[in-house]
This record gives sequence, C-alpha cells and structure tokens, in this order.
Amino acid sequence: MTEFPWLTALIVLPLVGAAVVWALPGAARRRAREVALGFALVEVGLLVAAFTQFDVAQAWRHQLLETRPWIPQLGVSYAVGVDGLGLLLIALSVLLVPLVLLAAWREQGDDHGRARHYAALILVTAAFMVAVFAARDVFFFYLLFEAMLIPVYFLIGSFGGAHRRYAAIKFLLFSLLGGLIMLVAVIALYFVGPGGSDGFLVSSLTGLDIDASTEKWLFVGFFIAFAIKAPMWPVHTWLPDAASAAKPATAVLLVGVLDKVGTYGMIRFCLQLFPEASAWATPVVITLAVISILYGAMLAIAQTDFMRLIAFTSVSHFGFIVLGIFAMTSVGGGGAALYMVNHGFSTAALFLIVGMLIYRNYGSQQIGDFGGWQRITPGVAGVFLVACLSALSLPGLSTFVSEFLVFVGTYQRYPVAALVALPAVVLASIYALWMYKRSMTGPRPDLGRFVPDLSLREKVVVAPLIIALLGLGFFPKLALDVIDPAVQQTLTHVDVEDVSAPQATSGSER
Repeated sequence: MTEFPWLTALIVLPLVGAAVVWALPGAARRRAREVALGFALVEVGLLVAAFTQFDVAQAWRHQLLETRPWIPQLGVSYAVGVDGLGLLLIALSVLLVPLVLLAAWREQGDDHGRARHYAALILVTAAFMVAVFAARDVFFFYLLFEAMLIPVYFLIGSFGGAHRRYAAIKFLLFSLLGGLIMLVAVIALYFVGPGGSDGFLVSSLTGLDIDASTEKWLFVGFFIAFAIKAPMWPVHTWLPDAASAAKPATAVLLVGVLDKVGTYGMIRFCLQLFPEASAWATPVVITLAVISILYGAMLAIAQTDFMRLIAFTSVSHFGFIVLGIFAMTSVGGGGAALYMVNHGFSTAALFLIVGMLIYRNYGSQQIGDFGGWQRITPGVAGVFLVACLSALSLPGLSTFVSEFLVFVGTYQRYPVAALVALPAVVLASIYALWMYKRSMTGPRPDLGRFVPDLSLREKVVVAPLIIALLGLGFFPKLALDVIDPAVQQTLTHVDVEDVSAPQATSGSER
C-alpha cells in the first residue's frame, strides 16, 4: 500500500479542471478546450503513475486503498480501492476522455461559452467514472451511481440534437427508477448487515448469513438498477434515443464507459454480496442475456440512423457481457470482463468516426445520405472499416478474443444458451458490413464541394483506438493477467466449482 492517495487524486483532478474551465474569465474562455485537454492529459499521467503502484501479482485483491469515516452515524465511509478489473475500467475511462475532448473540438464552433460548459461537464463526468469504479462502500457507490446522471443529463439535454430534451428526460427517468429501487435494497442491506460506523463497506457486507428470501429480494433490487444501466432487454429503450440525440463524444462516454457501471455492479455487488440469490436467478438472467444478444443485433440491422444502429449493437454486446458473467466460469467471466474494456474501445471508434462523417455531411446521421464516401475520404473509410470489423468481432481484433471466451465459458456450463446465441455472430456481420457498404461503397457522390479527409487532430483521436483494438487482439494476455485473478476471486464468493480452472487464492481484503 502506498501513502499517496492515488485514487482520490484521480477523482479530484478532473473536478479541479472543471472548476478552472468554468472560472476562466472573459477572453480566456476561448482557451477552455486547451485547458480541459491539459487536465485530461495530466490525468493520464497520474493513471500511469498509479499503475506502477499496483501489484499485478495480487490483482485479485483491492489495492491503493483509502478508507475514511464520512457519515459514521449512518455507517457511510469514503472508501476507495481497486482490483484488476476496477483498475482497467478506470484506465478505460481516463484514456477515453482526452480523445473525446479532441474529437469534440469543433462541435461548438466559435461559441466559446458553450464549448467551455461542454468541456467542463466532460471533466465532471470523468471524475464520477473513476470514483464509481473505485468505490468500496455500497452507499458511496449508490450516491455516485445517481450523481453521474447530472452531467450526462446536461450533456445530452443541452448539447444534443433535435430530440435532445425528450432523450435526456427519458434517460433520467429510467435511471432514477433503477436508482430508487436500488436505494431501497441498499437501506435493507444495511439492516441485515453488521451495522456500525462502517456498516456499508463491501468487506463488511460480504459473506453475510442472510435469509434466502431476503437475499433474493435484495438481489432483485440491485439487479434491476444494473440491468437498466447496462442496458438489457426489456429495459433498454432509453439507450437508442439517448445515443441518437447525444453528440458522438457524449455517446462514447455514455455507452463506452458509463453503461459498464451496470455490468461492473453485477460482478461487484450481485455476485459478491448475494451469491446464493445469483445462482437462483442465473437461468432467468441468462435467458434475458440471450434475448438481448439476438434482439439488439436484429434491431441494429433495421436501423437507418448511424447512432441508433451503434446503440442497438451495444444492447447485443452487453447481452454477451451479462451472459459471460452469469456463466459462472473463469473463462466466461474473464471474457465478460475483457469484453467491457474491448467494447469501450470499439464503441468509441465507431461513434467518433461516425461523428467525423456527420460533421462532414452537414450534421446528417442518416446512412442513406452517404454512399461512395470511400472515394472522397479514403482515410475515414479505412478507419471506419476497422471499427466496423471490431463490431463484428473479426479475428485479430480485441473484440474477437472476448466474445470467443464468452462463448466457450458459457458452453462449458450452459451449452444450449451458447448455441442459441451463436447466430448473433452472423447478424453482427450483417449489420456491420451493411452499415459500411451503404455509407462507403458505390459510385463517387457529386457533392459539389470539397470534403477533407482525416485531419491531423482526427488521426490523433483514431490512432490510439486502432492500436488498442489490434494490441489487445494479438496480446490479450496483457489485460487477462490483470482481470483473471479478480474473476477467480468472484467465483470463490459465489462458491461455484469452476469447470475449467482451480479457484484463485483467497484473500481477506476485498
């Protein structure tokens, strides 16, 4: 353990950056983008330093720990710490923020006031993303779970497209409903736990001897909130509206990172705190996951809007993640955890490159308004093809590894579910290649104007995403070595016999 509060610093720095951006006086406001980007890059440097303090050999246990009483009368603590999975999700969050800021550089045009607010809200969102993946106190996690809604609501409602207000309110109502149900479960969990000044710590609530009926109700309360956030069928309908109304940069944070809070919560809270109820609910959850996989893929094929299409692909991909989590195998769990990271990079590439196309075509999101664009923007077409291939999990790209592991891990315990979900591989090829074909191939369009290809700024945005997709595709062990111990530790909490690997060494620090 190091004395320096690495996680607190990673949480506070973006908040300080947002405050500085909002406080910029008069003429200095034109530099809001540069200031925000500067803070985001410093955050990346701080993340690298935090990685050097993390012992990968013990990635199954929480490290970089900080615990301080916050509201001791209610048993609430400021408690943060990360295992391998939490650290990688924080890394995903931190690395995407500067790319998002660069991608959105010209979205607000010369309106420096709006650009300042947009950049500041992204930094606030970044702080909440780090905090929610680091939280080790259930009530603290719940507060962050709800607080994240505020900046995202304004990012969609104030800066989105034509239907931004409807989409923002729908997003807020769905999320608040899930949060309200979760709040009831959080309070009930405290009363069945040991109580005291640290009664909400995850370590205090793990391994409780809870009445079977009570545990099932608590599981349902948490799971509904996480299923909405994920999102899973049938509580997914807010996502296509929110993604299509939001700016592409906002959609990256919403779908690429924030929605991972749902699947992360299933691992960290549903499985760890309610192991018997998780086993009881597994058949239903796996059924919902398979429906999400197939339903999302089929709906994606029917879309004519770029943003809605990508949103429905994510419904399908989140179904894969949930399927891997509840397969209760080390292979499936490792694949699901890796899928969370890989999906973040893949979705970011899709949304940001689509954003470049939308910007070049007067803001149109309709696929039918394109066609033949590879002849006028070959660079954009090339990176878009890689992003589309990542969406269909082409071998050699990182998404293939995680999807393959989910299939194998699920087949080991639930072969029927794996086989029923298998047609989604073909459906993914259809929606991804069809999206590319309709927008990029065909005769050269007569636009009557010059359309530039990839700029230097756009190359800087896209390059890290392509490198991540290729790097984790050929060297997935880099991430799996950090993820697998945490997955094995979760299986020990659920107390299921892994069908493929021995259990991880258990530890007292959770």
